[in-house]
Amino acid sequence: MYIRRILYVFLVPAMLFFACHPERIFTEDPDAKLVFTLDTVYFDTVFTTIGTATRSFRVKNPHSRHIRVDEVTLAGGVSSVFRINVDGEPGTAFSGLEIAPRDSIFVFVEATLDQNNSGDILRIQDSILFLTNGNVQDIDLVAWGQDVHILRDSVLSGSSTWIPDKPYLILNYVYVDSMATLSIDPGVRVHMHRDALLFVDGTLEVNGAPDEPVIFRGDRLEEFYEDKPGQWGIIYLSEYSRANRIDHAEIMNGTIGILISAPPESGRMPDLEISNTVINHMSSSGIYALNARVSGSNLVIGECGGSCASLIFGGDYEFTHCTFFNNWPSWYSNRQLSAVYLADYFGNYDQEGNLVVYTGGDFEKAAFRNSVIYGNERMELAIDSYDGRQLTYLFDHCLVKVDEDSLDYREDPLFISILNNEDPLLDSIFQPDSLSPVIDAGLPAHAVLFPFDLNGNSRLDDAAPDLGAFEWQPAVQKEKR
Repeated sequence: MYIRRILYVFLVPAMLFFACHPERIFTEDPDAKLVFTLDTVYFDTVFTTIGTATRSFRVKNPHSRHIRVDEVTLAGGVSSVFRINVDGEPGTAFSGLEIAPRDSIFVFVEATLDQNNSGDILRIQDSILFLTNGNVQDIDLVAWGQDVHILRDSVLSGSSTWIPDKPYLILNYVYVDSMATLSIDPGVRVHMHRDALLFVDGTLEVNGAPDEPVIFRGDRLEEFYEDKPGQWGIIYLSEYSRANRIDHAEIMNGTIGILISAPPESGRMPDLEISNTVINHMSSSGIYALNARVSGSNLVIGECGGSCASLIFGGDYEFTHCTFFNNWPSWYSNRQLSAVYLADYFGNYDQEGNLVVYTGGDFEKAAFRNSVIYGNERMELAIDSYDGRQLTYLFDHCLVKVDEDSLDYREDPLFISILNNEDPLLDSIFQPDSLSPVIDAGLPAHAVLFPFDLNGNSRLDDAAPDLGAFEWQPAVQKEKR
């Protein structure tokens, strides 16, 4: 009797629940339609043979009854360049999908475009068809595809020239042998995959032009990735490299824009002449130079997670009419290094994991003339000697940002005509505002060798040249190159 009572207590409510649970009622109204969160799935320019990122949208049932989607079909079928996944199932055709009242399902879309054997960007289109209660609705799928030279684990053992017939995509690395020269013509676009490396033991010649810069950037072409750092690895100029030259280039979104270095014991000093170039959105340094020779003019280095320019363990450096402007966003990381950092030592770990500090690096010179060194940290110029030695540097007619308690430049004869802690009032593409203190603050003698700015405007047509890579113009400033 006791057991019967227990069963009665539990079974009767359960029976009542299921008896009263309403049966699913599907709408058969021919006017009942689905609602989509978008009408077209777009893939911005993508490289042929390389899979795209995944896009998604939702299919909503806005009605008070269940709705049955009779068919979902990828119009291009199995031959389509697009791939779809509907409510967790991949395929090209689906039937009998049910969506509860005011509920939704997800549809995911990817694409891998075939080569088009053309230098042009071609439009590819397909659609997804939804049949519900006799209604046919569709979502367009649109992609623009471009052929690309794919270089994977490539070794260049002789002289090579890259031409702008179609972009170049580096997967893993491209290695320029010690006896080889890589020349890159105006207008070439070099796309680097995640962690990709351009390793130069020979010579790199980047020959951009004012209206056709050579562009180095990641291989994610969606607008979201336009200013995202750390998408690829490094351009590395090794101790064996020589006569490297970069002119009219844009180097964007990598880890280190340019790493040029020679081990202390090598006795070598790799060299680079870089001009009319923008390096921006680097997760580490714009230029990291260790015991190297670098000459820069009309050079802009912007947001970096480390320094715009780290000049380590000595070397020979000259920067004239350059802009080092580091407004690294704090939501990426907490930047610890100044925009420009000079040090006569560095640390490295040996094979046993022990930290080894190399000291005594010798600066032949580190000269900055008519330049801007600024950013959103308290100290944007740091000069560090392991043994407290006087380093060989010069800051002549520059705007800098230093804490005078940490670096009293006023008593240092190697700081000449300095503007300190004055906001240079640069816009998002590093050009000065009409009220900027950099206007006419330069020394004309320094501008004689570089009479035109990064936009091709003369520095010698007014009272004095402006500091930095850009000369302010009374007329409308030119847009980003």
